[in-house]
Amino acid sequence: MFSLWYSLLLLLVAGSLSKSSAELLVSDGDRSRPLQDKNIFILAGQSNMAGRGGVVNEVWDGIIPAECEPNPSIIRFNSHRKWVEAQEPLHVDIDFNKTCGVGPGMAFANTLVQMDSSNIGVIGLVPCAVGGTSISEWSRGAPLYNLFIRRSKKSMLEGGRIRAVLWYQGESDTVYQKDAESYGHNLKTFISNVREDLHLPRLHFIQVALASGEGPFVGIVRKAQLDIDLLNVLTVDADGLPIGPDGLHLTTEAQVRLGQMLAEAFFGRTVQQSHPISNHASKRNR
Repeated sequence: MFSLWYSLLLLLVAGSLSKSSAELLVSDGDRSRPLQDKNIFILAGQSNMAGRGGVVNEVWDGIIPAECEPNPSIIRFNSHRKWVEAQEPLHVDIDFNKTCGVGPGMAFANTLVQMDSSNIGVIGLVPCAVGGTSISEWSRGAPLYNLFIRRSKKSMLEGGRIRAVLWYQGESDTVYQKDAESYGHNLKTFISNVREDLHLPRLHFIQVALASGEGPFVGIVRKAQLDIDLLNVLTVDADGLPIGPDGLHLTTEAQVRLGQMLAEAFFGRTVQQSHPISNHASKRNR
């Protein structure tokens, strides 16, 4: 009898070990939750996506607003390509050469949970943003682009699908007029390449129109962003959100509001198709 029960126990253990990676668990304090059926969002661009909220003179004040607090339903794909509990700063091990603070990612995810708590399931955030990068550094074949694609693909291996790319970039392309004038073409190429390389031809992009820039040609880049007219590309306008003392980076308050605006745009257009999109977002989604 003992031999029979022992054999059954071994079979049960072997069966549990042979489960697919989609049934693996991520630790959540005293609880665990399954990783399958994740709604994955890629966070890409430069410093305002990586998060500089609360950072002054390369020091983060450590203040985390209630809208950015950890949530059992929100996880993060870290630099070791493992799913862990999401908490600020989301990009601390990705944009590691700079001091990261609060970005829009956690406010975005928490707002989605509040809007659709019964259906949204687990939200997986994949940080990919790196401060000070121009759009040419995100061109196909460049190291940043390759890393972006690898992390995006790896994030889906344990179950789930990419719902959207959140893109906030362009400040570095405002320094020289030729870069600003080519921004629109480069952005369209970037979106096309990402969709092709991820085999997701209708992948949603929610981009942020600049609130600031490193040079005098902010208007040219903003026009290119606001004028983009591609399938499933939404534009959230950050113009008017509070900027920190450096004149470039959004404050913590602004990052929270931006995250909410991004969630409103995604929810309004992709979750509730019959509901109007936020006033802050472009309606170019034909």
